Amino acid sequence: MDKVCASAAEAVADIPDGASLAVGGFGLSGIPGVLIQALHAQGTTGLEVVSNNCGVDGRGLGVLLSAGRIARVTGSYVGENKEFARQYLSGELEVELVPQGTLAERLRAGGAGIPAFYTPAGVGTQVAKGGLPWRYRPDGTVALASPPKETRDFAGRAYVLEHGITTDFALVRAWRGDRHGNLVFRKSAANFNPLAATAGRITVAEVEQLVEPGELSPDEVHLPGIFVQRVVELTAAQATDKQIEHLSLSTSSTRGTVRA
Repeated sequence: MDKVCASAAEAVADIPDGASLAVGGFGLSGIPGVLIQALHAQGTTGLEVVSNNCGVDGRGLGVLLSAGRIARVTGSYVGENKEFARQYLSGELEVELVPQGTLAERLRAGGAGIPAFYTPAGVGTQVAKGGLPWRYRPDGTVALASPPKETRDFAGRAYVLEHGITTDFALVRAWRGDRHGNLVFRKSAANFNPLAATAGRITVAEVEQLVEPGELSPDEVHLPGIFVQRVVELTAAQATDKQIEHLSLSTSSTRGTVRA
């Protein structure tokens, strides 16, 4: 029952080239940065990543992206990563953009053993009709486009069929965790972490605070240990190494906002 690994390197050592990964985090909040760095250090490549976004330049999944280790991304937000946009538009990276709520539900469904579900999100758009560019050619033409999806009416309203997502591995970050893999997420760092954790066949969690079994009240556990196969305890320095994409400061004198 003790799922604690000696190091992040040990925890990700068997992730092979071409593996699919569900990765928690939203922007830079709650990203499993230590596990990502360990995966980068071991040289794994050709990865198919499912994550809300792909980090930022030089941080989070952006580390793997800039090294050319990611072959495909399923996500909902390109955002702050210029290298992501460059690789996508130049044809180096395959990208499936999914409405954010749909992505969350696809991960939840996969983790719950639900193969597919209907949703109104995307009806009447290319999300349902197909034709979204998944991969470009270097000359800017579309090399691969999304296929059309099944639609169906329920009570007079149209819905589109979306498939649940499961992956070979999942990388997540939690605030507290015990040796049995029970996890507690703190505030906004919960984001996609619980969903990603359930979708992975093998889930690896880095935790800021490792506690002994029984120290976590069942009422405070956000993710039961049955979904987690490996736990990595972070050092104090790793646990506090949290960057902010845009720092906003408000002053009482000007009531203005400074963005850094």
